[in-house]
Amino acid sequence: MKTFFSFLVLASFWFAHPLVATAQDAWPNKPLKFIVASSPGGGTDTFARVLGVSLGEVLGQQVVIENRPGASGNIGAAAFAKSSPDGYNFLVSANTTVTINSSLFKGLSYDPERDFVPVARVFSPLVLVVQPSAGIKTLKDLIAASQKDPGKWSFGSAGTGSTTYLGVKLLEEKTGAKFLHVPYKGVAPAFQDLLGGQIQFMMPDVTSALQFIKSGKLVPLAVEQRSALLPGVPSFADAGFQEVNTQTSFSLVAPTGTPAAVVERLHKEWTALTKTPALVSKLESLGLVPDTENLPGLNASLKKERDFYAAFIKRNGIVASD
Repeated sequence: MKTFFSFLVLASFWFAHPLVATAQDAWPNKPLKFIVASSPGGGTDTFARVLGVSLGEVLGQQVVIENRPGASGNIGAAAFAKSSPDGYNFLVSANTTVTINSSLFKGLSYDPERDFVPVARVFSPLVLVVQPSAGIKTLKDLIAASQKDPGKWSFGSAGTGSTTYLGVKLLEEKTGAKFLHVPYKGVAPAFQDLLGGQIQFMMPDVTSALQFIKSGKLVPLAVEQRSALLPGVPSFADAGFQEVNTQTSFSLVAPTGTPAAVVERLHKEWTALTKTPALVSKLESLGLVPDTENLPGLNASLKKERDFYAAFIKRNGIVASD
């Protein structure tokens, strides 16, 4: 009887093991869900949709996009942090929720280091754009005007925790200029008021600003890094402000506990896609630059960025207003 019982145990293991392997190999066998921590139309949403279509094609599954904007990305991130780590739930967010908000907001219901597993990332350089009616032609003109009338020149942002805000604060720190901050609940309404002349300038990412620059509705004064999409537009360094160097990044992250094989598969598939002519051309047209680091390198890079923003926020006494 003992021998027969042992046989049953061994048999159950060997028969169960292939079934488990088959279930794992079958991933994904249903649609994936991307929570996007921003409103439609901005750089985060743009990246999420490019990512969703590209990965959906190679994985053979639909990617469902769910926009959850608000509170500098915290609403979407908090909802995502409660999701199941089953390999089907992911967050697409700007670096607000991944590297900034933990130093800016108290009492967050999520911790990016504890709750997020990085999968992929792209960058979009910041560009300083002005309303044509402002009469400002160069970045030096804007700095000089602000120094002459501190607090007169207004800029919009997607919220205190966004890079659209922190980029300008870094410019202030390096130049002594003082601007008037007008926060919005996302980059889209900020653009609306900039186009309407209610505010005078912004420092968004190239991805979200490009359409307005090409149409002549906004004038670019300087870009974080020279871009082929903006020929003739100087970098901040070219314009004489070498140390102005923040960046917007958009990340795909999984909830902690997601199977490592799923994270590695997605990272591998995305990395391969970023080397295909079709996607390279698409990303370039949107001003997006893929992060080419492996997963350990990506984790280390995000930690370095998190430390940078923590020090910058503390040094400048920046407090979240939303």
